[in-house]
Amino acid sequence: MKAKTIVLIVALCVSAVALSNAAWSQAKGDDTAKAIGALEQKWLESQKTNNADLIAPSLADKIVITSSDGKLAGRTEILAEAKATKWSSAEYEDVKVNVFGNTAIATGIFKGKGTDPKGKALDVNERWTDTWVKMPDGKWQCVATQTTPVKM
Repeated sequence: MKAKTIVLIVALCVSAVALSNAAWSQAKGDDTAKAIGALEQKWLESQKTNNADLIAPSLADKIVITSSDGKLAGRTEILAEAKATKWSSAEYEDVKVNVFGNTAIATGIFKGKGTDPKGKALDVNERWTDTWVKMPDGKWQCVATQTTPVKM
């Protein structure tokens, strides 16, 4: 074979491997996005059913929560508040998940009505951002969440 033919064959093989790797990475990212989407739906289900225990295993021990009023809280506080808040309606809109290796960022809009821990009526319309990390044991956990009010 001529040198040009060998170089062409090698270049084609390298391109095929690169495309295969890119397709595999995309598929893996799609699988991760679906997994994170399912975790977000579980979080919504925990709100709809007023059952914070559904989402508790998915919250990292050192999660950082920034509420819509700018206050910081941790895992204990968010679970206590979730247990004491009663939603009569809760829904997500515009949920998107972007994957970056072992990290995923999920965003969406939460609309809900209910009562806060003190019994005060809630009518919430917030954009949220959740940061998920794949832990050493292979499970995904939310390590940070932030909400911002959206004016209607």
